[in-house]
Amino acid sequence: MRASLDVALAKPEPAPPQTVALAGRLRAELDRVDALLEAFLVLARAQHRHLPGCTALPLDYVVEAALADQAAAIHARNLTVQDTTGPGGAWVTGSQALLCRLVENVIGNAVCHNDDGGWIRITTQTDGRRASLVVENGGPFLEQRQVAELAQPFRRLGADRTGSDEGSGLGLSIVAAIAEAHGGTLDLQARDGGGLRVCVELPATADRPSAAQAGVPA
Repeated sequence: MRASLDVALAKPEPAPPQTVALAGRLRAELDRVDALLEAFLVLARAQHRHLPGCTALPLDYVVEAALADQAAAIHARNLTVQDTTGPGGAWVTGSQALLCRLVENVIGNAVCHNDDGGWIRITTQTDGRRASLVVENGGPFLEQRQVAELAQPFRRLGADRTGSDEGSGLGLSIVAAIAEAHGGTLDLQARDGGGLRVCVELPATADRPSAAQAGVPA
């Protein structure tokens, strides 16, 4: 479909403005379809316990990478991020691709469903047996009954409740599936002051490899 659009616009004679505008809208829709199909594939792999590229990695490194990817969106919404993750503090073992997607989805959810000028607080820690990632964000008041259903595919709260009508409703269900595939859990709680608290717990890795062995920056 993308190739057909490119061919239509690459003809020697200039395309009518309406055609150019239509092509732009179609490309945007194709981008959304791509993202949705990719989300389906990630969800299916996690639900079938397909864990490619298993390795040990620190959650703080994954959080740092996810925040870098979201930097433009965070700046655009003027969000304040409080990151209390400690370097090398919480190590887990699993699919690097899926665990990175888990963290990306949790932080992306906090960025998307927030108030302009709002805040995000991120914490990672371990008690030796379990490693946890907690992401909290401000925003409108939510009902716990509805929040508890957000880990189900296609469950979304309305834009009047979350501050955004973006997303496919798969983000947190992917997080739940990835956590479960790694022997972990996902807990969602509506905050008393508005917004959401997301807590992911995963089995902690006792034997931490060196940064070079884990493939992360020292």
